[in-house]
Amino acid sequence: MEPRMQAGAIAGEDELIASEFLTFTLGSEEYAIDILKVQEIRGYEPPTMIANAPPFIKGVINLRGIIVPIIDLRIKFNLGRVEYTPFTVVIILNVAGRVVGIVVDSVSDVVSLDTSQIRPAPDFSGSFDTRYILGLASLDSRMLIVSDIERLMTSADMELIDGAVA
Repeated sequence: MEPRMQAGAIAGEDELIASEFLTFTLGSEEYAIDILKVQEIRGYEPPTMIANAPPFIKGVINLRGIIVPIIDLRIKFNLGRVEYTPFTVVIILNVAGRVVGIVVDSVSDVVSLDTSQIRPAPDFSGSFDTRYILGLASLDSRMLIVSDIERLMTSADMELIDGAVA
């Protein structure tokens, strides 16, 4: 088994080797996340709503006896009008020992990226938060936002895990 890109690593650091990523779309952008964090992909079904949950937490589903919170990343990232289409899917993740689901517009494919294809995210001088972005990757004519999905899901602003990192 080949070495994996470490969460929080940035392209250009020592000993980063090719890794596989699941790509998906949110609005007009395409994102990539570590395939090892993905448990399964499901069609979107309305979850059971939870009172007083933030708007981006759509509710919960029962996945073979496990109660899974469902987060709509389109709402979390303020991507405008949210529509649920036949292409809308839920990616079930296993992060930090917890199972969570994220709603995305569609899943594209699985790609293999090596460090020469991943560039550090540009510095935007605090105009918005890039701590969940590992880098940007060019693949053919596509630009992928390579995201640290575990860091995002365990962050304090997701309100999913007690004692989450700010």
